[in-house]
Amino acid sequence: VMSILLHGDAAFAGQGVVYETFHLSDLPSYTTNGTIHVVVNNQIGFTTDPRMARSSPYPTDVARVVNAPIFHVNADDPEAVMYVCSVAAEWRNTFNKDVVVDLVCYRRRGHNEMDEPMFTQPLMYKQIHKQVPVLKKYADKLIADGTVTLQEFEEEIAKYDRICEEAYTRSKDKKILHIKHWLDSPWPGFFNADGEPKSMSCPPTGVSEELLTHIGNVASSVPVDDFKIHSGLSRILKARSEMTQSRVVDWALAEYMAFGSVLKEGIHVRLSGQDVERGTF
Repeated sequence: VMSILLHGDAAFAGQGVVYETFHLSDLPSYTTNGTIHVVVNNQIGFTTDPRMARSSPYPTDVARVVNAPIFHVNADDPEAVMYVCSVAAEWRNTFNKDVVVDLVCYRRRGHNEMDEPMFTQPLMYKQIHKQVPVLKKYADKLIADGTVTLQEFEEEIAKYDRICEEAYTRSKDKKILHIKHWLDSPWPGFFNADGEPKSMSCPPTGVSEELLTHIGNVASSVPVDDFKIHSGLSRILKARSEMTQSRVVDWALAEYMAFGSVLKEGIHVRLSGQDVERGTF
């Protein structure tokens, strides 16, 4: 499995989650062994100029924090885009590290039906209106090269239009929406045939007091003889032992008992992060 994330340029530069996931990208327990980030860089964030939206020249500069290679490619050149994407995939498969493809392009129309970009970006949109659309530009090149004929091009466009038209026509025949069909569940048997959840009550998961006492005693002891432990820690272990004898628990001991009883059933428990490992919670 290879993860591919699609970003907008303003979001890539401005959303903290992007920076945070880059920092997760190479951590032993969290890595995906390299994500390909594709940034659709239309050089404008809704109506905001890049110079008003970020302090770095490129939106992709946040990826430099993990030294990810960043390919800036002219999206008006489909063959260059394909080449760069192939290199990015090869990089990821060879080195198992993140890689970024920055598709430098433009947005022909407004952000939505109400947005008139000429109000906020008059100079940019005068240029865009003069720009030959990428499909026409590439088709003209292929026809001029003799790679395809005009007839082949027109047939391909007609075929695509037909697929869209037929799908649009079929969509009008839908009289009922099966919302529940969209719901998927990773737990087989969780829903009944009508898509409703089965009983939401939990089965009893209690264990014997004898087992809890055993876990409490183990959790408050040191497994090695003559091992010199920190005095602060020995106080905590002593208090934990006393709680176990008194049949009282705090959050930390309760969590220990939960982990311990699950481990006793042979189920693997992964502790991630120092706070959890040292029992802060």
